[in-house]
Amino acid sequence: MTFFWSVLLLVLTPGATTAVVMRQALIGGRRAGITAAAGAAVANSLQAIAARAGLAVVLARLPAVAVAIRIGGSLYLLWLAWQSLRRAARPGPSPAERLAGAADGRASAFRDGLTVNLLNPPITTFYLVVVPGFLEPGADTWAFARLAAIHITMAFVCHVGWSLVVDRVRTATRSGAGLRALDAAAGAALIFLAVRTLLTGTATR
Repeated sequence: MTFFWSVLLLVLTPGATTAVVMRQALIGGRRAGITAAAGAAVANSLQAIAARAGLAVVLARLPAVAVAIRIGGSLYLLWLAWQSLRRAARPGPSPAERLAGAADGRASAFRDGLTVNLLNPPITTFYLVVVPGFLEPGADTWAFARLAAIHITMAFVCHVGWSLVVDRVRTATRSGAGLRALDAAAGAALIFLAVRTLLTGTATR
């Protein structure tokens, strides 16, 4: 039960993954947001598998790998921020045109969700340090898998919720200027998270 509440607090704290999911929902509606959430869930699963397979040993022997992940994650967030800010700075499609194109870009939405969590240092730390801390000494792989599954499921549900909220806001916004303002806000948030990841590696979830 302690693990459940700890994970709940973690997934409710907005971070890099939340920002990327919300950005995709803003661009392509709830389906794009949910697709990004699915990509993030797959990345979480891969992070859990890598942690159980001995990623800690690799990082201990090759600390430059951890630095490369942190830098790569920061650069990816900055690239997404640039796209959002560029879209905000120029006259874009109307709200109706955005809604009509909501089915487009599913592959990029999944890619963004997948990449941001594969390059998210706190996710790596969570599976290397936090999850093992809740296991009994000598616990088997299935015990680890159960705790990882709780986190993956809760994070996915939370991100789906954010997608639905942003989609409602997006649909309710009747002006192109309003949508550009939302794009600008998303870009600013991504820049903040990129800098924080680069300096401290704490862009949660």
